[in-house]
Amino acid sequence: MLPLLVVFLAAAVVAVTVFRRLGLGTVLGYLAAGVLVGPSVLGFAKDVEATLHFAELGVVLLLFLIGLELQPSRLWKMRGAVFGVGTVQVVATGAIVGGLAFAFGATPAEAGIVGAALALSSTAFAMQTLAEKNELTRPHGRAAFGILLFQDVATIPLLAVVPLLSDAVTDGAADESTDVWLQTGLVTGVIVGLVLAGRFLLRPLLRFVAQARSHELSTASTLLVVCGTALLMEHIEISMALGAFLAGVLLADSEFRHELEANIEPFKGLLLGLFFMAVGMSADLSVLFASPLVVLALALGLVALKIAILYGIGRWQKLTNRESASLAIAISQGGEFAFVIFGVAVDSTVMRPEVRDLLVLMVTLSMVTTPLLFVARDAICRRLDGSGPQRDFDPMPDRETRVIIAGFGRFGQIIGRILRTKRIPFTALDANAEHIDFLRRFGNETYYGDASRVDLLRTAKADEAEVLVLAVDEFETSM
Repeated sequence: MLPLLVVFLAAAVVAVTVFRRLGLGTVLGYLAAGVLVGPSVLGFAKDVEATLHFAELGVVLLLFLIGLELQPSRLWKMRGAVFGVGTVQVVATGAIVGGLAFAFGATPAEAGIVGAALALSSTAFAMQTLAEKNELTRPHGRAAFGILLFQDVATIPLLAVVPLLSDAVTDGAADESTDVWLQTGLVTGVIVGLVLAGRFLLRPLLRFVAQARSHELSTASTLLVVCGTALLMEHIEISMALGAFLAGVLLADSEFRHELEANIEPFKGLLLGLFFMAVGMSADLSVLFASPLVVLALALGLVALKIAILYGIGRWQKLTNRESASLAIAISQGGEFAFVIFGVAVDSTVMRPEVRDLLVLMVTLSMVTTPLLFVARDAICRRLDGSGPQRDFDPMPDRETRVIIAGFGRFGQIIGRILRTKRIPFTALDANAEHIDFLRRFGNETYYGDASRVDLLRTAKADEAEVLVLAVDEFETSM
């Protein structure tokens, strides 16, 4: 196990560093690392299914963090974006893809599964990419989140329906119907129990743990909440990710929300990276080598179709051309839940294994296109805006820091002047490079950096500072 872990870490460090330097993003680097160490190339990792199943914890933790950001009141306000826009996207994409699959020789059951599964996008992939680009709070980021949330919810009935399409269950339709009603009642009861436990059990438990004033114990309790909820959902054959998301929503209004986020963040990043490596490992390159033009045409066709539909949805929602294009690019790929649905379909003899292998490779290649499309979008936007590539953040000062000022606009500058007259050292951070350059002409000691990033705050020695001044203009960023 340890040698395999070393191989994973080495491949990830090398590939992600190279792809980041090339401006292609970390996700594509993890995918490339997975392909490299997987069975199709070097063959270091052979048990892809076990790795993928373990790495799904990364998706679980991501959904928990998303849930923490989504208070029930905010979710109710987003109901139009989630259930309205999400329904339109899934139905439109699923109908067209399913119809094309049927026209090219798929059985009706296969066509339905293919259409529904390929209508889904990758929550982990899209949210990670949007977060890296600081676009989650922009209009297209919020629209993408609403659609992805509906897709995650829609996965549950899809996984329940797929086994019913098998010819093997037609003889026992009455018994199967009874089982479905029992399963529905069980799921409803568990969700109601989770809601009650979140309100009357989880919060008192977290308060009790907080009294110990132990960071390690706080982290352990957070992981216990997430993994316990996910395990419970998996036991009743429901998506672990949805269970974690529900747990996050239940704790979104609690006073522990920000501490829970900080505890989960390091684990989420590592496990998401492992998940993308596992996706790369699952790609059967022999299928690609056998019919390269067919596979590439299918992957590019899927991406082009989803971009067209999503761009139309963006314009329908009155987003600008640029925001609509960004929405379309962000969730134009296939999703990780498609792998799960295809596996269930093959196990239920509804889908042929060779069809599954082709579709898995198609979805994986569609994921590869997303970072490339974002690179093209950024280049086009820079040309239209007349600006050059974004520079790296400034190195942080290696000295004593008593005060950190996040945002150095008018309010931040006033604080800075007062501190300077009192000879109190401070570090001022601002995420606007042009603003920083302007201030430096007048002798202001300011650094170009995003104070909402925990790693940058650590580098600026925020843990040693006595005061953090929030002088950021944007409300979402300040929160």
